[in-house]
Amino acid sequence: MSSDYKRPDWDEYFMGVLEAVSARATCDRGRSASILVINNRILTTGYVGAPKGLPHCDEVGHLYKKSFDLQGNPKTNCIRTSHAEENAIVQAALHGTPTKGATLYTRFEPCFVCAKMIINAGIVRVVCQRRYHDAALTRQWFKQAGVELVVLNPDEEQDYANKSWEGDQKPTV
Repeated sequence: MSSDYKRPDWDEYFMGVLEAVSARATCDRGRSASILVINNRILTTGYVGAPKGLPHCDEVGHLYKKSFDLQGNPKTNCIRTSHAEENAIVQAALHGTPTKGATLYTRFEPCFVCAKMIINAGIVRVVCQRRYHDAALTRQWFKQAGVELVVLNPDEEQDYANKSWEGDQKPTV
């Protein structure tokens, strides 16, 4: 029997699930999602969104904060939302689900703040679709901490480039 069908491997399978989860994201600056998995079983999912009960970027616009990257270059970040990686880890904590030994599937390489959470949560493997433009420190820390990083597509994300403040809220604090 001949067939062109190719059954996805586990990484391909969970990346397919990731696409469905990312549709729930409420910030158009990435529409990212994350899935925590142990032994090919989904533990939790998370996506980019504002904390429970607070307005989302898609409803009221972004809430930008200007800061500097590690090289001293100015950058702008939306601070209204929690990252997908954070939300997946928080969901595990909220429901008492251990994350030690887990694999995290996500859209981009995690930022260095999420990398610290991933390391401290005992996650041992991170699989992402693409590189993140500001992930050099993440790569370094994952290597030092023994977290395996798998990047399926070496192209760097472009979703955050050239976002304007127009129509969005500026921080008032």
